[in-house]
Formats: sequence, C-alpha cells, structure tokens
Amino acid sequence: MDKVAEAWMIEEKLQNLLQTIPAGVKVVAVSKTQPVQVIRTAYDAGLRIFGENKVRELVAKHPLLPQDIEWHYIGHLQRNKVKQVVSVAAMIHSIDSFRLLKEVDKEAGKINRTVRCLLQFHIATEETKFGLDWEEAVNMLTSREYREMEFINLCGVMGMATFTDDQALVRKEFRHLRTLYQRLKSDFFPDDPGFSELSMGMSGDYRIAIEEGSTMVRVGTMLFGERE
Repeated sequence: MDKVAEAWMIEEKLQNLLQTIPAGVKVVAVSKTQPVQVIRTAYDAGLRIFGENKVRELVAKHPLLPQDIEWHYIGHLQRNKVKQVVSVAAMIHSIDSFRLLKEVDKEAGKINRTVRCLLQFHIATEETKFGLDWEEAVNMLTSREYREMEFINLCGVMGMATFTDDQALVRKEFRHLRTLYQRLKSDFFPDDPGFSELSMGMSGDYRIAIEEGSTMVRVGTMLFGERE
C-alpha cells in the first residue's frame, strides 16, 4: 500500500472512530509494533496521544517523532525498566504494585520530573492479567511512604476486561472498575481535581466502556488494522 492510501485509510478510520466517542473522552492510539512512518501518519491525521507496551519500542520511537506527542506507557512494567520509561512517558497506566510505584517515584526524582500514573486494578476473570485489589490499594494510599512521595501524581485507575464475547461480563467488570474509582475518589482524593481518569476500553469493547464511564480508551486495531 502506498503512503497516500495508507494516510487516507488511517484518517478515515480516525474520523469514523471519533464519531462514536463523546467529547471529553481521550483516545490513546495504541501504536505498539507500528513503524514510525505509520505513527507519523496518525499524528498528521490529528492524534496526539500514543500508547506503547514495550519499553524498547517506546524509547526507540520517542526521538524520531514530534516532541508534542504525549506518550503513555500501557503495558506491564518491570521495575528494572522504570528508569527508561520515566524520562519519556507522560503517563504510566500500569501501576500494579506498591513496589513499582516506589520505583517510579525514585527514578523520576533523579531527573526531577513528575510522572502521572494510573493504578491498575485486576478486574478480569483471567489470572494472567495484572493489577491491584482493593485492599492493596488502600494499604498503599494510607502508608507513610506514599504520603512522602514527591514525583508521582496519581490521576485515576486503569483496568482490562476479560477477553470474551460475553458483553454482559465485560460490562460488569467495567462497572466494578468504575465503583473502585469512585470509592478511591471519595475516600482519598475528594479535593483533587486531577484524580479524574478512568482508563478502560479497547478496540473490541470501548463502546461498553464509554457507556460505563470511561474517560480514556486505548484503541489500536480499529485505527491500524490487525497486527502482523
């Protein structure tokens, strides 16, 4: 496919997608495995937030693309890779343990940079997915160590529903995540307008997620097609 046709297709897919998304819901274009030229085409079509789930890809792509791109790290993050991510990512979606949050704060402090973070909760039936439970989150947020952190900014929560055709189950899981978000907001962030993001929904289930209150959807296949 030539570049003109590719650009037209991405722009058309983006416009079709945006027609289904209410104002105020952010689109994170999941650009994992996509080459730089495809991401640039999506950027030229109007996208500004891109999500990567591999540290190596994120670090490699960052210097080759416009600097006003807002990079989000959306994959499982190992602590030994945090140093590379905090210098590039505007937001980390996948804080799934207190140890990881502490590492982000430590490494961000070394470069005097505040990183926005989302707490990832485990809401799916699949045990392979990562995430906190309610008790773990409460223990974290009530700890002295958390109160002393200076270089992280918790902005909300993220979760991934079960990969299934059962829409009732997906809706139930998204509704559970919204309840967790509301409880955290009420109990720990009542006066913090920055704690406002409910990141849930991907290409296959983003419509349900939006109906259940999502403020941020992570969409790749709908924009770029199936990955090789």
